[in-house]
Amino acid sequence: MIKPFRSVCYYTQNLTSIEELVYSLLASLPRSSLVNVQNEITPLLQLDVVGLLPTEVALHIFSYLPSKTLLSCGLVSRRWRTLADDYTLWRRLCTTKGWYWKDPPVQSLLQPYDPRPMQHDTDDEGMGDEEIEMAPDNYHSIVDDSGFASSVSGDLFDEPWFPAPSLLGFKARSRSSTIPASSTGPHIQGQDRRPGLHHPSPATAVMHPVHHLRPNYKLLYLTCTRLHHRFLSGSYHLSTLQSRGTHDTHTNTIYCLQLYTYPGTGHQVLFTGSKDRTVKEWDLATGVTLRTIEGVHEGSVLSICVHGDYLASAGSDSNVVVWDLVQNKVAKVIDDHEDSVLCVRFDDTRLVSCSKDRTVRTYLFPDLEPQYLMTGHRAAVNALSISPRHIVSASGDRSLRLWDANTGALLRTFENHHSRGIASIDLDFPIVLSGSSDKHIRLFNLETTLGWSTSSEFDARAASTTLAVCHNCGVNVNIVDPTPTSATSGERSRQQCAHGDLVRNVALGADFVVSGSYDFGVKVWDRKTGRLVADLVGGHAGRIFSVGFDCTKVVSCGEDQRICIWDFGYGMDTSFVAL
Repeated sequence: MIKPFRSVCYYTQNLTSIEELVYSLLASLPRSSLVNVQNEITPLLQLDVVGLLPTEVALHIFSYLPSKTLLSCGLVSRRWRTLADDYTLWRRLCTTKGWYWKDPPVQSLLQPYDPRPMQHDTDDEGMGDEEIEMAPDNYHSIVDDSGFASSVSGDLFDEPWFPAPSLLGFKARSRSSTIPASSTGPHIQGQDRRPGLHHPSPATAVMHPVHHLRPNYKLLYLTCTRLHHRFLSGSYHLSTLQSRGTHDTHTNTIYCLQLYTYPGTGHQVLFTGSKDRTVKEWDLATGVTLRTIEGVHEGSVLSICVHGDYLASAGSDSNVVVWDLVQNKVAKVIDDHEDSVLCVRFDDTRLVSCSKDRTVRTYLFPDLEPQYLMTGHRAAVNALSISPRHIVSASGDRSLRLWDANTGALLRTFENHHSRGIASIDLDFPIVLSGSSDKHIRLFNLETTLGWSTSSEFDARAASTTLAVCHNCGVNVNIVDPTPTSATSGERSRQQCAHGDLVRNVALGADFVVSGSYDFGVKVWDRKTGRLVADLVGGHAGRIFSVGFDCTKVVSCGEDQRICIWDFGYGMDTSFVAL
């Protein structure tokens, strides 16, 4: 035991002597020589601590880094790049954002659109009258089943800094073997070239999907981030899935739509319902009609909902029809309402419908037997939205009502939620988004009552707003917390640009909200701030009745019989992005 101790002591004393010797030598050198010695010694003092750690430990450290820092770390060394590119890190980041990988399907194709104008069709708009416009004693005797009158009836009421993923070549595809090159993009001869609307070269069409051996979550994250920034900058291509007079399409006004992805295959389709009393299923990969459901309604199809291999449609014939998409047959017809059914929604537990008869009804799966009849609205119930525990209904009486889905009890009433009747809502509990015939949208937290609105009357920040004119569309704008720099036309991040007519439909997403209006326009708003990020104009020549969107596109339809696709993923391979 004594010898090892003596050896350590000797080594320590010897090392100390060496250090003293080196120091004395360095002290005898001129300053210029010391600089040279320092340059030689500095690399010996640098140590890659993370790179020398076991991979599992190093990855754990990297798991605390945000995406931008990970990309920067990948530039340090080969070892760090291997760590920074690890798929588990990017999978975690994607999951946090709600972005998921799927195996790429076939590429999609959309058609150019016909820019012909059209006249308003005043019949069958699929909404109920506002409270002031309905006689309390004879509201069942209304002859016109169109429902909600137009708003003139009464007055009471940049690319990111992330490097782009490498893109492969692409070419045009169509239902036939070839199509004219000029029809692959949104540019139409004689069409105005509008800000934010990109007009591609004839070669611009669709990317060939790349089949990966395993999910590339870094590619997925960068692609979705790029799509997000395209939404923020309003960068899109416009195409149409159908236009007036084309073969095997709707022959009248299209009232409702829903994007739907089959869970088994990951294949995305579009369902639409029309005044021609049919529901159509569209293949977004080819543009063809996959299925037409007809003969089940005796009036206009005003609302549809697709979930779990079933489709529910609501009509002006007062019926709700549940269709089995797998067996391709009617599963149930519900005829309990006494007037037009304006909205239908369902999940795995229950189906909920609302009507011009001022009621909300619920039905339980699997037999869809009646559960609750909820009353209290003073005008037609135009829209509803559901969550596992709650139901929210909106009416022409300007109120929102919050119901307990399990008991049918009324939990809370939000009177005068808009200054006129409410036309549509969407729910991500506790956040509810609403659109109204007062031309405004409102995002509202049902628990805290906080949120924002395009109307200064309901905007929580209204006290610090001033009125101006939007430099892009010419309508009234609320400029929030104005400063000497925020009032300039370039500072649209602090402006809220309202619609010019009734807001017929709204859609709520994780980062953005979308609204469609009778002013022929579709607008995309930042969910958090209420800032207008994209004004989608020029697609429709008539009033817009329904909108939907995902992380790659916005879809809209209306009385001009067009289904417009506002594609924010143009020129990119998005086939691996789960929608």
